[in-house]
Amino acid sequence: MTYGPSAVAPRELSQPEGSSNRASRSGLLFQLFDAMMASRQRQVDREIARYLASVGGKLTDEAEREIERRLLSTLSRW
Repeated sequence: MTYGPSAVAPRELSQPEGSSNRASRSGLLFQLFDAMMASRQRQVDREIARYLASVGGKLTDEAEREIERRLLSTLSRW
């Protein structure tokens, strides 16, 4: 199955070829949001590395399930 551009989407919502999403996200709030997301990603990476180190350093199916359980079932701290 092939996918093509949709005729249903209005033109003003589609991005022109070669345009960068970053170029339009130069406002202060976007920068703050991007910084918060990057900070959260680093925190998650540290938690995963700490967990993997505690279980022997191998990413097994059981370790992957436990990581998902820990990260996806907790309430957000934001």
